[in-house]
Amino acid sequence: MKATQTFSILIWVNKAKMTDNEAPIFARVTVDGKRSEISLKKKIAPTKWDAKAGCVKGNNEDARTINNYITQVKSELFKLYTQLMVVDEFVTAEKIKLHFTGSKEERKTLLKVFEYHNTQMEKMVGIDVVKATLVKFKTIKSKVESFIKFQYKKTDMFLEELSYQFITNFEFYLKTEENIQHNTTMKYIQNLKKIIHISVKNGWLMRDPFTDFRCSFKKVERNVLTEEELEILENKTFNIRRIEVVKDLFVFSCYTGLAYIDVMNLTTNNISVGIDGEKWIFTERHKTDEKVRVPLLPVALGVLNKYKADPEVLNQGGLLPKLSNQKLNAYLKEVADLSGINKNLTFHLARHTFATTVTLANGVPMETVSKLLGHSSIKTTQIYAKVIEKKVSEDMSVLKSKLQKKKNPNRDSKCG
Repeated sequence: MKATQTFSILIWVNKAKMTDNEAPIFARVTVDGKRSEISLKKKIAPTKWDAKAGCVKGNNEDARTINNYITQVKSELFKLYTQLMVVDEFVTAEKIKLHFTGSKEERKTLLKVFEYHNTQMEKMVGIDVVKATLVKFKTIKSKVESFIKFQYKKTDMFLEELSYQFITNFEFYLKTEENIQHNTTMKYIQNLKKIIHISVKNGWLMRDPFTDFRCSFKKVERNVLTEEELEILENKTFNIRRIEVVKDLFVFSCYTGLAYIDVMNLTTNNISVGIDGEKWIFTERHKTDEKVRVPLLPVALGVLNKYKADPEVLNQGGLLPKLSNQKLNAYLKEVADLSGINKNLTFHLARHTFATTVTLANGVPMETVSKLLGHSSIKTTQIYAKVIEKKVSEDMSVLKSKLQKKKNPNRDSKCG
């Protein structure tokens, strides 16, 4: 059963807009304390207006004509309110106004604003927008659409129906029905927030349901392989081909920093001689279209040479065996178990390992690592920059040695 709403109609003259000694007549509709004003396209001298009765004074023809019109307006507004209350809609003063003025086509829905935004963004891909951002907004639109069907049994929602509860219900839905982790849920909600702000700035939505909502993120420790664990994998040989292939693909990513899709897309056209005369990988990140130039380290080059004449690889037309991301990550669990590595191996962990264990921990500057990873901003690289404990220990040992020498400058000198 729908909750009871307060509803009232006030007919008044707006003296602030008076011209030629006449002021326009307005109807003020108020629902649950929120109001909307409608011009009745009539004017009257303020001296002829009965503010208490909400009508024109006197009984002449002009007064009767306007008063009859006012009565019709009030009747129509009340009728619209009762009709909307019967329908399973959230009734607002603005909605009543839109129905009364015949401007229903101006009412925006959430998914229509998403379409408007995504269509514009699609035209900007390659100019100011990377395609990965467009994919994100298409994904969130799909999530919102599924949520509306699940929660409200509708195909769309009018913007004025959105509320703080809509956002919190959406958060709950993503976590419980979609099994999405907290931080990813917050990213989805941030994208939804952008769509809402577009609606507010364009005047399609009068109030921002995000006013009291705050996105919060939990700190996540990014796992990586240590130097010792990486060495174990490099030296490990498996008799089962699929396990050996998965291990090799993982190690290759650990020494190139390439994401799964970028490894799968490699062809001979991506290998060329770099500025140093050595072989490099020249490619673009599938996710962002950022150019990536990676010198082939010996281990990575060894993996490529291993599959250079492999019949399966030659048949597939790439540089390395192709597996689905799902199978690859599933088989990596076996690789970890058989190698005695007590970590949840995923292919993306290889990219983290490249950024930390292989590069940063060996003194490669952050700016260089950012270029190798294909990041457009060094801030993104800093997320990966978890300096491993061994590197911290080494740096602190150097500092300790320097401090000791300052305190005992003549410690190593011999007495004459």
